[in-house]
Amino acid sequence: MTPVLDERGRIRAAMDRILAGMPEHSNGALTIVALAQEAQLPRNALTQRHLDLKNEFYAKVRERGQIPDSERRLRQQIVKLKELRANDKAEIAQLQADREGLVRIVHQLTVENRQLRAELAAPDNRVRVLPTQPHPTR
Repeated sequence: MTPVLDERGRIRAAMDRILAGMPEHSNGALTIVALAQEAQLPRNALTQRHLDLKNEFYAKVRERGQIPDSERRLRQQIVKLKELRANDKAEIAQLQADREGLVRIVHQLTVENRQLRAELAAPDNRVRVLPTQPHPTR
């Protein structure tokens, strides 16, 4: 038997074991990595030499109404990314609202600062009496 035919036979046997839920050499996940481990071949045997068997494996998984593990992980990641995007959107809206309030405060403080500087620059001959605190009785 040629090495290629032997590989194809090993892949088909591994496919049957995984789909039957009785893996011998892998964790039985519905992935190409698990299929390659089950067939005791390098992963590139499926991703480069036997693409038809890789596609057949995924087709059989879908026929059974199952979702391949890689697709399930991607779907979970999409859900998480959508949640993060929604959180980011809410945070950006809050930051924009905060920015507008801070701009108003800075403007108000700038006006007050100008007024105080103008008062300090103006000549003032008045003497001001500072309040004193009463001494506590002894």
